[in-house]
Amino acid sequence: MNDISNGEPNMSDEKREMLKPDELKPVCALANRVLEQLDRILLGRTDLHRMVIIGILARGHILLEGLPGLGKTALVRALGKVLKLEFRRVQFTPDLMPGDILGTHILQTVESGEREMVFQPGPVFTNLLLADEINRASPKTQSAMLESMEEHSVTLLGHTRALPEPFFVLASQNPIELEGTYPLPEAQLDRFLFKLVVRGMNVDVIDSIISSRRHGVPPEPTWSMTKEELERLFTTVDRIILPSPVSRYISRIVSASHPESDEATEEVCKYVLYGASPRAAIAIAEAARGHALLDGRPTVGFEDVKAVALPVLNHRVILNYKARFDKVDTFGVMETLISSLDEAETGLPRDVSLEMDKG
Repeated sequence: MNDISNGEPNMSDEKREMLKPDELKPVCALANRVLEQLDRILLGRTDLHRMVIIGILARGHILLEGLPGLGKTALVRALGKVLKLEFRRVQFTPDLMPGDILGTHILQTVESGEREMVFQPGPVFTNLLLADEINRASPKTQSAMLESMEEHSVTLLGHTRALPEPFFVLASQNPIELEGTYPLPEAQLDRFLFKLVVRGMNVDVIDSIISSRRHGVPPEPTWSMTKEELERLFTTVDRIILPSPVSRYISRIVSASHPESDEATEEVCKYVLYGASPRAAIAIAEAARGHALLDGRPTVGFEDVKAVALPVLNHRVILNYKARFDKVDTFGVMETLISSLDEAETGLPRDVSLEMDKG
């Protein structure tokens, strides 16, 4: 995701004018209408759909991790239809080359009769790119996505070409198949705003799917967003205010993910090898703005931060070998950290709490 938003990045949030109810309410309804369409197309995934929409509002890339057949591809396809964005899918394989994604130069005869190298754009020149099973591609091909994801551009033979805006990468990976896969390097994982785990469905949802949808084919959306409406969403989310105490809370969460931090929990000190980078703090702040907009609030609160912090941190924090032996995952370590961190920053010891005098 970009470190600088499109809306007055150098202006302090305290100096911005707060959104009025008549400005916020219709945009909130618009964002929730997208959620309603996704819930109608794909059953039993409301929480996942909310986080995907928040990721789009934050203009970030999303990594979806889950077993085959859970609807990851269908979700991205449905999102493209509802947002009316150009959608392309690339099936990543070990023999996939960077040129297969970015594009390549082909020797062609032009109108003058001369032959010259003509650039043929790859599938990355789109609004919504589904990188299916991204961990099956070689590290060389995976690294070709870095510039596209960070700079929204492609450089080949010394010439830089801008990608269409908006540009999002939604990648999927299978967590259980290890043969023929290449784990994503930390530098590329850090480019993803969220890592969302796509879990299995309960009995009622499966029953609804097989009883109401032949061959599991989802219905078409009954409404699609216009380009102007999407731009209005982005403009409004840029105006969501991040108060100083909440900004400080985000910074403390990221700092406390490092074992050497004074606020690090016992689990962090025991199991974390490397904590989250400043990019994680930026990601939490932007995602929290999206969460606040979806809930109809003009300012970011502590509850917004807590709602988005785990999907931001779970792929950025690196655990040590002790965590593997003790079967501890990043979710558990970060969840304990967030729940134990004092929002008010009182500086009291962990075993001391404040109580209101009822007398």
